[in-house]
Amino acid sequence: MEQIRIGMIGAGETGTPLLRQFIDAPYVTLVGIADLSDDQPGMILARERGVMTTNDFMDIARMGDGVDIVIDTTGVAELRNQLRQHFQDSGNHHTVIMHEIIALLMMSLSQGELVSGKHNVHDYD
Repeated sequence: MEQIRIGMIGAGETGTPLLRQFIDAPYVTLVGIADLSDDQPGMILARERGVMTTNDFMDIARMGDGVDIVIDTTGVAELRNQLRQHFQDSGNHHTVIMHEIIALLMMSLSQGELVSGKHNVHDYD
């Protein structure tokens, strides 16, 4: 594997710093970013850098095996449930769903200190 293909859902407080880390990594291909608001800083950055943006997170899920990891930074359990159901229904056993708590761990490791998130750990199913 020469490139890890990542789709991100959520381009706000947690998604944007993570996006900044991924956008210039030579081993990462950002296949798309989804957020309900086009005005989120991550959506603006993605558009400036030529990354596909959408307001429908299922656009990323529909990329199927073209996405290695879907990073969900929304903290919305129903969104993750819809992703899981879609991957199960479509037979996608390739794509991994990574939620915000793992994103916070990754950012904490890169910054050398614990980074807090917007959502409570109890928001995750």
